Amino acid sequence: MLVRSFTGGDFYENAYVVTCERTEQAVVVDPGAAAHQIVDFLEEEDASVVAILLTHAHLDHVEGLGVIRAITDAPTYLHVADRSLFDNMPAQAAMFGLSAPSLAPPERELKDGQIIPFGKFSFKVIHTPGHSPGHVILHAEKEGLALVGDLVFAGSVGRTDLPGGDYQALFQSIREHVLKMADDTQLYTGHGPPTTVGQERATNPFLIPHFGGELA
Repeated sequence: MLVRSFTGGDFYENAYVVTCERTEQAVVVDPGAAAHQIVDFLEEEDASVVAILLTHAHLDHVEGLGVIRAITDAPTYLHVADRSLFDNMPAQAAMFGLSAPSLAPPERELKDGQIIPFGKFSFKVIHTPGHSPGHVILHAEKEGLALVGDLVFAGSVGRTDLPGGDYQALFQSIREHVLKMADDTQLYTGHGPPTTVGQERATNPFLIPHFGGELA
């Protein structure tokens, strides 16, 4: 399994292409402002996109969706609880003084516990509300990695002051799902560098009580 990140835009959002190198099948995750870089990569690698997966529907994680859709017939997946955010993309953009077009709706829904296969690999979908109502993370347990969107970052956690955010739900999602993963699980985040569960368990100031956080 090859994980490649692409960062761009005013929000420095990380999009990902995850590829099965044996079959050249790939999934695109959270195509943001770096979508044109993703297209170049897919063409260079001759990879076949089988799904576009959205961890959530905030503007910075979907603004390049049209660019990816233009080169593939692969379906777009989103949790139903984030459809209202997705359907109101122009209003989201206006909150930041930006503009964005309306997007054609996702073709398929992400559901808790669902398995998304590609090539010889797969992701398990885990519903993790808090940053947004329909936020999900994508866990490949055997490969020791997870794409965690904006749930948790290296040394930080997702914001909850945007529409649909819920502080208590965010920390419950981190406690029940991320911190129960193996310490060496690689966490690929929506912003900033990758980290590990063990690193965040030991040093994240939002999670460690003696740093002022609230999780053990």
